[in-house]
Amino acid sequence: MEAFTAGFAELLDGIVGVAIHCFEFIGVVIIVAAGVKGLVQYIRRDPSVRLQLAQGMALGLEFKLGSEILRTVVVRELSEVALVAAIIAVRAALTFLIHWEIRIEEKTKEETREGEAQGKEG
Repeated sequence: MEAFTAGFAELLDGIVGVAIHCFEFIGVVIIVAAGVKGLVQYIRRDPSVRLQLAQGMALGLEFKLGSEILRTVVVRELSEVALVAAIIAVRAALTFLIHWEIRIEEKTKEETREGEAQGKEG
């Protein structure tokens, strides 16, 4: 029975390890792609550049946060738990702040559109 348990734990560690690296990679790719797209939009003077960039960063951070949550499955020591918890807290705070900024940008964009519509009517 111990051999089965050890083998299963090793299999779980392998699967989780691969998933962690996949989520990290996907998060990095999304953040880099959002950054490049944001730079192009900035050069073109697109007014929605901040909103698009924030949305891309938020999505990328969600994948990176997912990898940290998976990392808790393979943690073996209390010091590692504290480190992973700190990383999760920082990434969650960043995600919260980015979503807050997205809401502000969307509200500003909506108010601008309403102001323009009222200006055309008047």
